[in-house]
Amino acid sequence: MKLNYHADTDSLYIDLSERTSVESREISDGVVLDDDADGNLVGIDIDNASHKVALQRLVVSRLPGELERIAG
Repeated sequence: MKLNYHADTDSLYIDLSERTSVESREISDGVVLDDDADGNLVGIDIDNASHKVALQRLVVSRLPGELERIAG
């Protein structure tokens, strides 16, 4: 899973899978869910993210696996 914030567009994309998105559906104003060909959720796109999400802090708890930070 990857979280990518794009400051120039104030959008946050949460990439849940390496699978390709083939269908998107907006579930509320500026929040889009991306599905793969099998109907599985593969990503979440949030426009105007700084107004909808607390971007200043990320808490990760009990995830099995590595935590990697890429400076940007």
